[in-house]
Amino acid sequence: MHPVLIIGSGHLAYRTRQLVSAHGYVIAQLPNDAIRSTHGEGSTFDVITRALQEIDLNAIAMVFLVDDGDHRNLELLTALISLNRTLPIVASLFNENIAPHLQAAHPNVRILNPAKIAAPAFIEALRTPITHSLRYVPAAIAPERSAPRSDTLVKALVAGFLVLIAAAVVYFHHAERLAWIDAIYFVVVTITTVGYGDISLLHSTALSKVFGIGLILSSTIFIWTIFSLTVDRIIKRRVQLALGRRKYSRQGHVILCGLGRLGYFIADGLLEQGEKVLIVELNENAPAIEHCRARGADVYIGDARLPRVLQDVGVTRAKALYSVIDNDYANLEVGLNARSFDPNLRLILRIFDESMSRKIKENLDIHLTFSMTAIADEIFFAALEHGR
Repeated sequence: MHPVLIIGSGHLAYRTRQLVSAHGYVIAQLPNDAIRSTHGEGSTFDVITRALQEIDLNAIAMVFLVDDGDHRNLELLTALISLNRTLPIVASLFNENIAPHLQAAHPNVRILNPAKIAAPAFIEALRTPITHSLRYVPAAIAPERSAPRSDTLVKALVAGFLVLIAAAVVYFHHAERLAWIDAIYFVVVTITTVGYGDISLLHSTALSKVFGIGLILSSTIFIWTIFSLTVDRIIKRRVQLALGRRKYSRQGHVILCGLGRLGYFIADGLLEQGEKVLIVELNENAPAIEHCRARGADVYIGDARLPRVLQDVGVTRAKALYSVIDNDYANLEVGLNARSFDPNLRLILRIFDESMSRKIKENLDIHLTFSMTAIADEIFFAALEHGR
């Protein structure tokens, strides 16, 4: 049996090696992990090529390129093709735009996207029957006050400005012997710096002139400060709305936390099935945000681990919550916080570590936990069986 070459680091590479070895295949080794030792030895591509030249590629049954990074898999793929164009290669690649070109140009290359492979299993979990009941009472989370605090500074400035206007009216009524309506008119004209000239302080006392100067200066400061703070508040509010940060009143929707490689395909699949999807994503520059919004999903830019965010997106009224962030502990935290609001909420979590996933099911009653790589590795191995 010809050996199989598996190149890459990360969870998918580890699981692929385990699966291939368990089925009796011999795994070829790169010399001294040369591909990882690229510092100070020329370009990365040249080092990779030299390392691969030390292997008899004609004796290899198949090569798996299963690094976590697309850039590394592309470098390896390019180097392998330049050395042996007939070698069967299965490469992991999350970039859906490049994959069709590579496969069209090289028939012996098969490109697989682990996220696209795993997404249907996560989507199907939305309707998977759950027969267990929760065996513990979730810890309660004190609801956060999501209402914004009133801007006391603006209120104080407005109050101070009104007091200034009232004091000026009273002063000019008594000091300049103006009728009340004339005093009000003169103060308004003065603070707005219109200056019609029909009423002036030309022949008034020095005190009135000083008072008038103070009125003009102080009212200008009041007006521009209040105006600046008000505009700043309006802009901030518009920014918050643009980021989707508001309280949603949806019912029976699906909350999807994390719009990364896997989250993109899950969102697409759920929207295709007509589900109401509300996405929580921390990175406002995530490339898939506009695509999902265009398809009808709401997007809330924020940290799904915060109870306030879960309240805003209506976790107590949701049909289910997915958490597919690239971090096991973050997904677990999101799920447990959501359960505190609704113990019966269907939780579907991405957990990389399968052993941890089993313990979560046993101890925390979260039965819908999946590992993207644990689903994808079977498809990668099937390519080897099919090739044989």
